[in-house]
Amino acid sequence: MGEILDRKIVLEDGSEYVGRGFGALEDRVCEIVFNTSMAGYQEIMSDPSYTCQMVVMTYPLIGNYGMADEDYETKTPTIGGMAVRHYNDAPSNFRCAETLGSVLERYHIPGIEGIDTRKLARSIRDYGSRKALITGADTPLEKALGILKDTDVPRDVVRRVSCREPWDAPEENARFHVVAVDCGIKLNIVRSLNARGCDVTVVPYDTPAQTVEALHPDGVFLSNGPGDPEDVPEVIELVRALRGRYPIFGICLGHQIISLAYGAKTYKLKFGHRGGNHPVRDLDTGKIEMTSQNHSYAVDRESLAGTGLELTHVNILDGTVEGVRCVQDRVFSVQYHPESAPGPQDSGHLFDRFIAMMEEGVEHA
Repeated sequence: MGEILDRKIVLEDGSEYVGRGFGALEDRVCEIVFNTSMAGYQEIMSDPSYTCQMVVMTYPLIGNYGMADEDYETKTPTIGGMAVRHYNDAPSNFRCAETLGSVLERYHIPGIEGIDTRKLARSIRDYGSRKALITGADTPLEKALGILKDTDVPRDVVRRVSCREPWDAPEENARFHVVAVDCGIKLNIVRSLNARGCDVTVVPYDTPAQTVEALHPDGVFLSNGPGDPEDVPEVIELVRALRGRYPIFGICLGHQIISLAYGAKTYKLKFGHRGGNHPVRDLDTGKIEMTSQNHSYAVDRESLAGTGLELTHVNILDGTVEGVRCVQDRVFSVQYHPESAPGPQDSGHLFDRFIAMMEEGVEHA
């Protein structure tokens, strides 16, 4: 006899995907998205940018190398749920500390396996990201559709994941002090800055400009994070107050916020960019980098005109904006993740560019 099919995903169009539950057996309404990465499910599960989103993993085998203590991107995962084809609850890896299922259960995150993830990913690609309910397989369809209709996906997601108080990540013999604005920061960003000789002070997303100034940073970093960039006007105003005074580097949501602060516009993509295989062209060098991405929103290319921002990177697949800069203000940003772990790591040099900007600022101080 096969295993009992006890859980299902219900979409707004009435389609159902029945499978087996793992992790927390809790009902949850999320925005459903897909990720094409072949590895890195732990980093995906613990990435704050997935707050209130259910991630469909297109790679078929998930959980096979377990969970390692050193690989989390946040200490308290907030992903909405995970949907996989095959879940392995008996991992083989010398670094494994526990299973993916046990971690999901501890943080009240539902998972489902055994569904047709190829069909589901095609549905998301064809019809776009939308609300989905993970629930018991015996939940009547009419009731599930009613829950979906009556439940909104939260919009205050940056507030949910940002730190409440500042915290420090010191580095021995540090050359620079970076203030990182936490909109849902990944820990590997902090590690990447530490590795380049930076003391990092991580501050809440709603930190006022005066508080940042009082920390005497050599540079300001704007982190990744979940949701619509227009939902965090506090950070947009912070950029307007600090631009031209400190080198500023933004990644992902930070990139969108910088663009909004300069007067550009953003829009929601049909199904977003998620995975470690997105080719991006650097317009300065002509080189193409393979990048890791995770976002639902993009900067409108036409709206950059007259803002003072210059387009620097373009997505090869769909022509979307992947990077901007203002040379005069020493501000630049990218839509993708140069700190990505486990990879690709083609774009780590962008952190070096940020370091060079801070070096120049110190020399002229």
